[in-house]
Amino acid sequence: MSGRAGDADFDVVVVGGGGAGLAAAIEARVAGAQVLLLEKNPALGGSTAWSIGSITSTGTPHQKRKGIVDSPQAHWEDMPGFAGDLAPRDNAALRRILCDEIPGTFQWLLDAGVRFMGPMPEPPHRQPRMHNVLPNSRAFIYHLERRARALGVEVRTGVAVVQLEQDANGRVTAVETAAGQRIAARRAVVLAAGDFTNSPEFKRRFMGEQEARVQGVNSTATGDGQRMAEALGARIVNGDLALGPELRFEAPARETMLRRLPPWRALAGFLAWSVDHLPAWMLRPMMMKFLTTALAPSTALFEAGARLVNARGERFGDERHQPAWRVPEQPGERAWIILDAALARRFSAWPDFVSTAPGVAYAYLSDYLRNRPDVATRAATLDELATMLGMDRANLRASAQAAPQALGAGPFVALGPVRSVFVHAEGGLVVDAQHRVLDHDGRPIDGLYAAGSTGQGGLLLKGHGHHLAWAFVSGRRAGRIAAQSRTREQPALPCTADAQELVP
Repeated sequence: MSGRAGDADFDVVVVGGGGAGLAAAIEARVAGAQVLLLEKNPALGGSTAWSIGSITSTGTPHQKRKGIVDSPQAHWEDMPGFAGDLAPRDNAALRRILCDEIPGTFQWLLDAGVRFMGPMPEPPHRQPRMHNVLPNSRAFIYHLERRARALGVEVRTGVAVVQLEQDANGRVTAVETAAGQRIAARRAVVLAAGDFTNSPEFKRRFMGEQEARVQGVNSTATGDGQRMAEALGARIVNGDLALGPELRFEAPARETMLRRLPPWRALAGFLAWSVDHLPAWMLRPMMMKFLTTALAPSTALFEAGARLVNARGERFGDERHQPAWRVPEQPGERAWIILDAALARRFSAWPDFVSTAPGVAYAYLSDYLRNRPDVATRAATLDELATMLGMDRANLRASAQAAPQALGAGPFVALGPVRSVFVHAEGGLVVDAQHRVLDHDGRPIDGLYAAGSTGQGGLLLKGHGHHLAWAFVSGRRAGRIAAQSRTREQPALPCTADAQELVP
């Protein structure tokens, strides 16, 4: 292991403290490097901590306990089914790495103390492969941060990296922080700073002006890694692809019980046992606390005739045709879904649900009235509902009576506010099979690696559980390889054919 030359001198500097960054820092440290992890936010977590917490994998103990025979090859073959017409744009070689490596990485997470329920079916997967973390997605950060610190990784939060430094030979040798501090990286820098779902500039450039007005679920996902790498000649691929815009209920001002549960190993183990052994009626209240956090309302609500109105009670277009595109143009960028008594009854039982977390359970109107009174308002009349929501009565009555089918009799329910968001973006830096960042000519930028969404490299991660799987797989590999990179005095590693083969 290299000795430290000073407080601002490390072998490997990891930028970003989410799942990918923690995985990179841990593996780089295990490989013998002196590692510094920098996170711009006050606490670690990133988009990993915001996620539902699903990981899709084959060959898990959970699959084996249920007698499921599966393979990485089958996983690799099934993933294009999620991409549909976009499948030709996928990076098949990186998909191979993901599917081959996730079984070992899943066990690595188990060894770190993370616990899961599952596996759950999600077609077109031919076998159940989706595993959901217990008790919540913060468990990833809790256990991996503890492991990183125990190994000797230095973690600094509240430190934003704004620039990468190269030497005369083009090798990345340091990072510069917003406070003006230069931190040397003797071996490499690993960018694991997430995507650009909340960067108007990147969204305007790759998607359009309308998309630029839509916020990201993670407000701090501003494409920092992509921006710094582009300044050195790197290239972004699939920047026009993202999950969204879509409507999402606003998160509760106070977190739900399940989100507040501590991610202790014993508690997660008890929850996993409960899922396998307790009857459904006992589990359902816990699942509803999970579901009614900030999920997407079903589009079936609008197909059935529910109305979408703004803060003034005005209907602002046909709800059946891309309503998420128009919500950012409304007052406060928020809207409410209005249901009459008939719709309220309909969306209180299968098959008509308000929202779902795939593979877990379905949430009906009664679940929202019980668990999320902050986004579920009931009133006997439209005038009473308008008063409770601070809307104009005449506007709300007119919206309810508008064509093609007027709302019926009350009582009425308003679900909301909802807002329009991007959940995640696919635009990542072009990387090779060693997670080295490539320039416009397909050559590695010496000393620079990328993982997670920052280093997605053209890989399409549609379907639940693939983004987190890639975060941990690519983070582990990037950290390990970066730690084995040359120092200034060592000869460069040979550039393999991977660099050319993996350029999308």
